[in-house]
Amino acid sequence: MDKFLKHYLVTALWSSNDDDGTPFDRDHEIEDFSEEAIEKAKKDCESFKEKAGITLDRYSETSCGHDFWLTRNGHGAGFWDGDYGDEDGEKLTEISKEFPNVYVVKGDDGKLYIE
Repeated sequence: MDKFLKHYLVTALWSSNDDDGTPFDRDHEIEDFSEEAIEKAKKDCESFKEKAGITLDRYSETSCGHDFWLTRNGHGAGFWDGDYGDEDGEKLTEISKEFPNVYVVKGDDGKLYIE
């Protein structure tokens, strides 16, 4: 798992809550995501990186994975307010918004899914 995907999933955990309003990262780790969720996340991250191209080469994978989750899901923070420069921040924000909002949910099997 590359740093981009890892931090995308880490951000998903701390920015998402269970049905009781508890952040998922309190009781869960990346290993709690289902294989299906990891594959979906990987596919979305790879697609985003492909669309962003060389723009991402100027920034850390850690920050970009984090900001992709936040921006695509409208969390009020992300590429547009980070240290990306106006032009790059706008471009990465526009690309992020091409992806629909997704949510972390806990399945009956105890695994975490991305819907």
